[in-house]
Amino acid sequence: MKFLFSILLFFIGFETQAQSLDFSMLRKINQHEHPNWDKTMRITSTSIYPLMVAAPTSLLLTGYVNNDKIMMRNGVKTGVALGFNILLTSGLKYTINRPRPFVQYPNEIVKRTDAGKYSFPSGHTSSAFAMATALTLSSKKWYVAVPSYAYALAVGYSRMRLGVHFPSDVLGGMIVGIGSSLLIFQLDKWLQKQ
Repeated sequence: MKFLFSILLFFIGFETQAQSLDFSMLRKINQHEHPNWDKTMRITSTSIYPLMVAAPTSLLLTGYVNNDKIMMRNGVKTGVALGFNILLTSGLKYTINRPRPFVQYPNEIVKRTDAGKYSFPSGHTSSAFAMATALTLSSKKWYVAVPSYAYALAVGYSRMRLGVHFPSDVLGGMIVGIGSSLLIFQLDKWLQKQ
């Protein structure tokens, strides 16, 4: 019985320490006013919406213009991966119901943009990483991968700077986004072998 009690205390302490680290990292990123930087972060954050349409469309068009059926298929897979990612992220948000940082810590976290009700995982981040992964898998070129993932990291950072996500929300979004694209591209490989 003492052993079980010790394990329970360990996990409670670990969870408390993790939450404290999550909050302290966010507070450091979110503190101080920088109007121009915050405007840039809002632009970075919202730029994911047009890019989610542009990425699969450009792959499809490139494939069509070059008569490259593989690239056209990659465009379709990218669109499917982004759609699947949105469904998965939304489902997780409404299942987990984690409040936004500015709601949980109203006196310490500054809200600098509009946001929905729930926080985990970050939808903007998951979409950015799903897109980066799909583009990387489609091109297999470092000069596509590096800027794609750099952009995805910037989106994740922007969500914390704007006060709407904890670092753990962003990390969760990264995992969901990368996983969504990997899964769709792997399923396609499997289906083509059938």
